[in-house]
Amino acid sequence: MHIEPGVVEGAKIFLSYATAVGAFGLTAKLARDAIRDNGGATALALRSLLTTALVFCFFEVLPHHAVGVSEVHLILGSTLLLLFGAGATAVGLAAGLLLQGLLFAPFDLPQYGMNVTTLLVPLWAISVLAKRIVAPGTAYVDLSYKQALALSTAYQGGIVAWVGFWAFYGHGFTSDNLAAVGSFGLAYMSVILIEPLVDLGVLAAAKALARFSQGPLFNVRLHQAAV
Repeated sequence: MHIEPGVVEGAKIFLSYATAVGAFGLTAKLARDAIRDNGGATALALRSLLTTALVFCFFEVLPHHAVGVSEVHLILGSTLLLLFGAGATAVGLAAGLLLQGLLFAPFDLPQYGMNVTTLLVPLWAISVLAKRIVAPGTAYVDLSYKQALALSTAYQGGIVAWVGFWAFYGHGFTSDNLAAVGSFGLAYMSVILIEPLVDLGVLAAAKALARFSQGPLFNVRLHQAAV
């Protein structure tokens, strides 16, 4: 979902700074909630280091292709949320994206505000959605395919919506721009189909290896029902 250079230019890019501030505000809220309800500050710090490393690897190692106005990535945002919690995942997405730009893709840094908004706002949305569709008595390792699909589809749909917003904001509703956004959205269908299966596979492994997937490195809700 890295927005291609040139999609938003000039004075228009200042909007991305404002949306990034809002996204960081949501991240601060998620981090505060994690400290209060999900293991404390030390657990959040450990999980954030882990999610940062994973996000960096996802961006650099997993297949990704430029399609239309952006790149198609297997980001695994819902997987990270289920394993490590929303607070650590938000920190990891923001930090991993920044590290990738600083170390390997400096041409992406001007688009950082757009990209971090595109990642973090949908993450906050699925953290709210999870509270609505997953019953308090259900640990995340016991999620159904339908629930995993709902979370993944909502996250990836949010990414596509934000990418479309930036593209139309930058270049308007021209036929070429509509085609570029459409091709990106269609390409992202593969991610929407794959990620719920990844979620369920990872959750099944966490359940089978319960003694290794508990403790400060993992989301308390992974194995425990909500209080």
